[in-house]
Parts: sequence; C-alpha cells; structure tokens
Amino acid sequence: MAIFEFKLPDLGEGVQEGELVKWHVKAGDLVKEDQTLAEVMTDKATVTVPSPKAGRVVQTHGKEGEMAKVHQLLVTIEVEGAAPVQASGHGAPAAHGAPAAAPAAIAAQGNGPQAATKVLATPLTRRMAAEHGLNLAEIPGSGPQGRVMKADVVAALEGGHAPRNEVAPAAAPAQARPAAPPVLPGCGDERIPLRGLRKKIAEKMVRSKFTAPHFGFVEEVDATELVALRKRLNETLAAAGEKTKLSFLPFIVKAILAAMKKYPHLNANMDEAAQELVVRGEFNIGIAVATSEGLTVPVIKNADRLTLRELAEEVVRLSTAARDRKLKMDELTGGSFTITSLGQTGGIFATPIINHPEVAIMGIHRMRKRPVVDKNDQIVVREMMNVSISADHRVIDGQVAADFVYEVIKYLEHPDMLFLAMA
Repeated sequence: MAIFEFKLPDLGEGVQEGELVKWHVKAGDLVKEDQTLAEVMTDKATVTVPSPKAGRVVQTHGKEGEMAKVHQLLVTIEVEGAAPVQASGHGAPAAHGAPAAAPAAIAAQGNGPQAATKVLATPLTRRMAAEHGLNLAEIPGSGPQGRVMKADVVAALEGGHAPRNEVAPAAAPAQARPAAPPVLPGCGDERIPLRGLRKKIAEKMVRSKFTAPHFGFVEEVDATELVALRKRLNETLAAAGEKTKLSFLPFIVKAILAAMKKYPHLNANMDEAAQELVVRGEFNIGIAVATSEGLTVPVIKNADRLTLRELAEEVVRLSTAARDRKLKMDELTGGSFTITSLGQTGGIFATPIINHPEVAIMGIHRMRKRPVVDKNDQIVVREMMNVSISADHRVIDGQVAADFVYEVIKYLEHPDMLFLAMA
C-alpha cells in the first residue's frame, strides 16, 4: 500500500483560499475515485472536491469553518501502490465544494519570530486594509486562530478596535473582544456561527457597503399592458403544446437590456485597484435566487442574444440548479448587472445592496391592483408595481440612474416596444 497526499486544488482564477464548509469523509472511510471529499466556499461559489484516487482515508486536514489555502494538504489516502505519492491539487473541482488546511498550519509556515506572528487574513481583507493605510498587525482578529476578518477592518476604521499594542498580551487575546452579552435566566439563547454561504454573503455585503457609496431611486410602473401581453403569449405557448411558461422576469430582463443600449454605464464593473469603470461588452445579467442556505446570484450569460422563451428557460434552469446546489463556477461569475425580486412578497420597495464589483442593482417589487387617476382624470384600477435601483455614486450620477429607470419603465408599460428593440 502507498500513501497518497492530496492537496487542495485550484478553485478558480484569483482564488487563493476558501472556507472548509463540510467534510463528506472521515478517517477510516473507503472512497472511490471521483467521490466527493469535502465542500469549500470561496468568494465566488461553493465547490466540491472529488477524490482523484480510490482508497482508504488515513487523515483529513482541517476542520469545518476553518480557512484553507490552495495547494495545502487536504487529505491523506492509502492507495494500492509501492511508493508514497503526492497530488499537487491542480484538478478541477465541481462548482459546489472542497476541503481545507487548518489556519494554524498557515501560521506555522516559515522559521523564526516573524513566522510565529504572521497575521492571518484573506487577500481581500489585506487589500482593504492597505487601501486605507491600516496595519493588520494592529487590528485584533475575531476569526478562527485570530484571523483578521473584513468586519474587524471596518470596526478599526470606525474606531471599534484599539491597536494590538494597546490590548492585553497575546496570551489573552479574548480580552480584546467585546464581552459576550449576559444570558438571561430561562431565555435559552442560541449562538449560530456564520459559515459557508451565509458567511460569504455577510463578507460580500460588508465589502459592498463599505466600498461603494450607495444611493437609491424608486418609481412605480403601470404593468397592466405587460400583464395582458404575458397572458396572451402564455396562452399561445400552451395552445402549441409548449411546456415553457413565461414569468415576468424575461420581460424585465429585455427591458433592462433595451435601456442599457442608451445608458451603457449601468452595465459595468468597478476596478478598485485601477480605479476605473469597466463598461462591459457583454450583457451578463445576474438573477438573485433565494436558497435554503442564503441568496445566490447565478448569471445569465449574453442575455441579449436570448429570446423571451430562452430567457424563461434559462431562469428556470439556473434557479433550480442554485436551489439544488449544482451551479457551475462559470454560472456564478462574470455578472455585469443584477436583478433581485421577491415576487409577491417583494413589499412596496427596497434598496438592495449592490452586487460588487457591479455598479448597480435593480429591485422588482410586489405587483397588485391599485386605483390610479388616468389621463382623463378618471379613477381606474391598474396593475401597479414599484421598481428600485441602487447604484454606486462614485461612477453613476443620480440623474443617470433615474433616466435609466424611466427608460426601463417605458418598455415595461409599453411591452410591444420590446419587439422593436430586439436585435
């Protein structure tokens, strides 16, 4: 028998580490080739890492909730063979999870006092600190093994943490953290650690609000004609024996695409390092999907090339894959604009958080019948809903965002115009 050392594979371009969300094996388990070993959450997706060999698990490296570096030892497997072998971890994980090495192992790298005091932090946290002239060594870390989190950097900027040289020695790092709230008798408090997708959502939302100065704009839409058109098209599809059923989302995507031709700066990403607005040549529209683990944003690639029916089918396919946790990495990256909607539970309006590095996000809110005054000053009942936009005020002016929203509304209130706008 031989010992096979399998290391954490590459998780995607620019991804250097991920959080070990869940182990699917333990020491002593027999595994088959391509069997899932673990799930790892990166800034972009949860991915599963399959075993490249069949054999018996000797040891797993890292605990759930810890961070793992790419190419660090993940699992030791006993396989048929004559000599010890290593896997460098360059295999392709599926877009759903993989294991991690313990942060303690990261801290122990190198020799001498510098290695012993190395600050644990993700590349994103390091970049955020550097952009604001902060020394990570002076920020108490609240993460595992003293890891400095984005929230710690934000707290330091807001004056929430004292530098490390002002707190108790390293032997008692817990004193640098706020005291836990007292547990009232009989209350039965429950502590739920932020892990996996929920933790990544928290980090991304903090980064977005911390980085991009948001502003919001809201307007109402008379969707009566849109409701009628959708009903006619669905009746036509049903009569032809088609299984596809159009929701309102494909029409909204088409209206946004038509408006972007006039206001292309809304279809953009912000390059923080270069401080440049990157106006995208492709129209990759993210669709926020609620899952049991939190909000996921799969991306409809080249949405401008799809028909209404194809958009409807792609929305269903991506939403189902998101809920079943079967999205591929490519389906979670490359977005240029995001739409978020809670359907009939969408409320009157909201100001959603931008899906950074995008520069704008549109919220679609509840549609319902309301009395309105028509052009003849008559009170009539119409299908009304509100749309909102949140935009990055560094690169998008309020007037531009408002004009963009009114352009979208024009196509939603007169949906027949969408057919004229289609390429």
